[in-house]
Amino acid sequence: MTLSELIGRPVPFAEFLGIRIVGNEPGAPRLELALRPELMNSFHDAHGGVVMALADVALAVAAITQDGTARGAVTVDLSVSFLGPGKGTLVADSRCLRAGRSLAFSEGEIRDVEGTLVAKALGTFKLRR
Repeated sequence: MTLSELIGRPVPFAEFLGIRIVGNEPGAPRLELALRPELMNSFHDAHGGVVMALADVALAVAAITQDGTARGAVTVDLSVSFLGPGKGTLVADSRCLRAGRSLAFSEGEIRDVEGTLVAKALGTFKLRR
């Protein structure tokens, strides 16, 4: 399933990156991104911007699906700690920690398919209805 299919509106950047939703538990989705050469840095690892974009999308999806009435989310704050190189396919697991009337707070981890931790993220999102 694509992000656009999940929220019912196009998300061109996520589609361009190739982000796929592979687990859709409300408030705790699992997303995947298969790395392509144009998404890599000069060391042939995932570019930091790609890892950050995957984290941003994963945490926002956690917030959107936790709320149930949200049709989107705007990033208010995002903190990503890069812990290792990303190779192959990246897997993002996230969860919504709390969703209020207008703001939601999510956290998540990005790992490679072997389970090696690539990044941890924490974000705040303004829910759109």
